[in-house]
Amino acid sequence: MSKFSVPTKNEVSENNQVIFGNLEKALGFTPNLYAYFAKNETALGDYLTLQNRKSTLKAKEREIINLVTSQINGCRYCQSAHTQLGKLNGFSEDEILELRAGTASFDSKYDALVKFTASVVENKGNVSQTAKDAFFEAGYTEANLIDVVFVVGDKIISNYIHNLADFAIDFPIAAELEATTV
Repeated sequence: MSKFSVPTKNEVSENNQVIFGNLEKALGFTPNLYAYFAKNETALGDYLTLQNRKSTLKAKEREIINLVTSQINGCRYCQSAHTQLGKLNGFSEDEILELRAGTASFDSKYDALVKFTASVVENKGNVSQTAKDAFFEAGYTEANLIDVVFVVGDKIISNYIHNLADFAIDFPIAAELEATTV
């Protein structure tokens, strides 16, 4: 199989059709990533449950983690989707590009989160004590650390699915960064 396709609402199970309807009401459409998950009977519902769980992190902080993780994992779909979501959460285009590049000069707490997230993803959780100390010194807690890992895990799932299936990006395409970033 060399070409992966995104199913339409009529091509998925009744349960997933209901989820498509809910997504269409909430978002105005069913993003291709979510539709692709619906090729599996339970994956879409499971993923949305994980993605929508309560968190100690604010929406902007979750978007930082999503942007950094997607940049490191080279997922153009998630870079594009989270650029749009980042803007909806109050980040400017320049701030989003900076976050994806691995810094947040505009906010020291966010900068610590960017660097900690990058270290978690790049080192598969084996971060240095220095990285952990900087995260905690910025005001984050152990509960926040757990939530960072949950968001990274969520994003790794979606990054890997898109990187494997390479279906069409249905968001405005995010600017590309030079390969030397993050």
